[in-house]
Amino acid sequence: MTRLETLGNQTMVTEFLFSVFPPLHQGGLLFFIPLLLAYGFIITGNLVIVIVVQLDMALHTPMYFFISVLSFLEVGYTTTTIPKMLSSLVSEQKTISLAGCLLQMYFFHSLGITEGCVLTAMAIDRYVAICSPLRYPTIMTPKLCTQLTAGSCLCGFLLVLPEIAWIATLPFCGPNRIQQIFCDFTPVLSLACTDTSLVVIVDAIHAVEIVASFLAIALSYVRIIVVILGMPSAEGRRKAFSTCAAHLAVFLLFFGSVAVMYLRFSATYSVFWDTAIAVSFVILAPFLNPIIYSLRNKDMKDAIRRFFCRRRRAGGVRG
Repeated sequence: MTRLETLGNQTMVTEFLFSVFPPLHQGGLLFFIPLLLAYGFIITGNLVIVIVVQLDMALHTPMYFFISVLSFLEVGYTTTTIPKMLSSLVSEQKTISLAGCLLQMYFFHSLGITEGCVLTAMAIDRYVAICSPLRYPTIMTPKLCTQLTAGSCLCGFLLVLPEIAWIATLPFCGPNRIQQIFCDFTPVLSLACTDTSLVVIVDAIHAVEIVASFLAIALSYVRIIVVILGMPSAEGRRKAFSTCAAHLAVFLLFFGSVAVMYLRFSATYSVFWDTAIAVSFVILAPFLNPIIYSLRNKDMKDAIRRFFCRRRRAGGVRG
């Protein structure tokens, strides 16, 4: 049952209904189990990377520092949306309060923008490592890495705040059905019973954020590829490409799906394609990141192996 409040002569909506989730007896359980397993893997895989990078001295480098930051952000990023999706799949109450919806939008987009900034910082790190290897230790210091991470968080959590504050002032008087798997700007704004033409400015801000990060990373990699191709040693080229391959794969996966979702302006997709695109960057990208960073990276694989070997030995000693 949807809760409503009467304000003057208008009935105001105080909660929204996610209309895309099927009832439990009509296939909800078929989606619940794979999503629960995927969420468990995302949390476990990313936390293992964070812990291993912290504990293994061999991984105390700027590249792995940024990977651990990205993994930590993925945990928060998915936790803002997936638990609510899981409850909506098994519960008859597929609703979210207006305040809960605003908080979900704020943290989802704040963490998403922070991830984009961290990916940009990782591109800068690889650029300096390959294009200026002799100066790398003096440029990419722990202090600079911390400053880049703090700046990324500051950028992410401040940029979205005015937008959320504006949406919080809008009246919602029905309908209240969100045709998406989580609260997002366009589905929520379409339910406001007032003029939301300012959304064009919002779209332009998102476009600038996405394009700026994309260009910074793409230009870095163009320069990196030029430098790598100019290396005289085939072994040197192979090693250089291998250190960048994982980051490049994550970059393309993240920005590709985000660009399709948020760089469309007035274009509209069907509910099916909207949902499919949302799944790609809400679930698929965080699911693949631990696999990409562990399977494509020998140092990370070795560190994870050492971590679990120590755990087994510690368990054997206690036993």
